[in-house]
Amino acid sequence: MKRLLVLLTLFGFFSVQAQDVQKDTVETRWNMFKYDAVNIFKGVGYSYARPFHWQGKQWAQFGGVVAGTGLTYLVDDDTSRFIRNNREGVPKWIRDYGTFYGSPENNYMATTGVYLVGLFTKNEKLRRTGVLLIGSATSAGLLQQVLKSVVGRARPIAGLGKDTFDPFNSSRNFHSFPSGHAILAFTNAYAIAKQFKSPWVKAGIYLIGGIPGISRVWDGQHYLSDFVFALAISVATVESIDRYLDRKYDEKYNNRKKMVSWNLNFGPGTLGVSMNF
Repeated sequence: MKRLLVLLTLFGFFSVQAQDVQKDTVETRWNMFKYDAVNIFKGVGYSYARPFHWQGKQWAQFGGVVAGTGLTYLVDDDTSRFIRNNREGVPKWIRDYGTFYGSPENNYMATTGVYLVGLFTKNEKLRRTGVLLIGSATSAGLLQQVLKSVVGRARPIAGLGKDTFDPFNSSRNFHSFPSGHAILAFTNAYAIAKQFKSPWVKAGIYLIGGIPGISRVWDGQHYLSDFVFALAISVATVESIDRYLDRKYDEKYNNRKKMVSWNLNFGPGTLGVSMNF
């Protein structure tokens, strides 16, 4: 009888302990979620406010992006025609991947998945990466939607030429600039690449992240300048939000002594983007 009472007492004790641990775990994850949600929201706001704090260097970089996009714009008809004419030479699975991964629905499924794994495993690195991914995609995604409407550039597939603009036209045929697929996909790639030190791994991730944007040029949905400007938005957005998150999490990806720099290169017969690391 005494043994039975002891067993029942121990069973009751461990049951209460298990319930307390489970309750504590749920509350801990809920607190993590609330903390992360606030940082996503504030990170988006921080990224939009950064231009008001730019100094000479930042304005010079912005001027370089605008100039580079403008020079690319001058050859948009030719580059669009060339890229579209070579579309069939690209494996279909690559084109399909570009279209699939660059869509907002699939993009957010991927970014949310990363965050939820980090949340449920209590892995701060994955959580922080998920926050960076979701915040950057939200910030850049909203910005490109506004720009598409305000600029009102006709898509190549509309057959109206690169110089046709009709601001605030509700037709998707006038939502070419910038490329939404390029922004969402490259934003993810740039954020994920921050976790790796190897420049070759980074370059590989950037290449994979650039395919969705190029796939839209293949399909006649965007010009090359739409793609170039989209990459600039992605890099600027991720860098901005990541700096904000450095203040909020122990996991940090920014080594100020080894920052990646991007440059647009133009010259006789030359047009390209270079990365220094």
